[in-house]
Amino acid sequence: MSPSNYAVAGAYLSAVTAGDLPDSLLTDDMTAWLTTQGPVSKSDYQSAIRLLARMCQTPIRFTVDAITAEDDRVVIEAQSQATLINGEQYANTYVFSLRVRDGRIAWIAEHYNPLVAQEKLFPLAASLR
Repeated sequence: MSPSNYAVAGAYLSAVTAGDLPDSLLTDDMTAWLTTQGPVSKSDYQSAIRLLARMCQTPIRFTVDAITAEDDRVVIEAQSQATLINGEQYANTYVFSLRVRDGRIAWIAEHYNPLVAQEKLFPLAASLR
């Protein structure tokens, strides 16, 4: 287990809460996979994080259930809560799977309940685009 990879996991969750996933946290060739979109590029993933922040009246908050780090892999089990700009409450359950290279995220997969995302987030995302 790598203590530094636990720090990367914490920095990732803090960045999502802040609504900005900086290049300094990601490798140049970083890619992602989302439950509702499949593979996405680094820039598209960063845009999705910024869009999520715009949809939230209050910053999204994560309650971490567990973090497991071994070699270059980190798994975060977490729950989220936020108030959306339309006043509705948003809550989802996540499993984030990360690959870390040289202290930066090279790959991330977000596994979450797609029904909640489709019901709560998709209409807001469409209105903000």
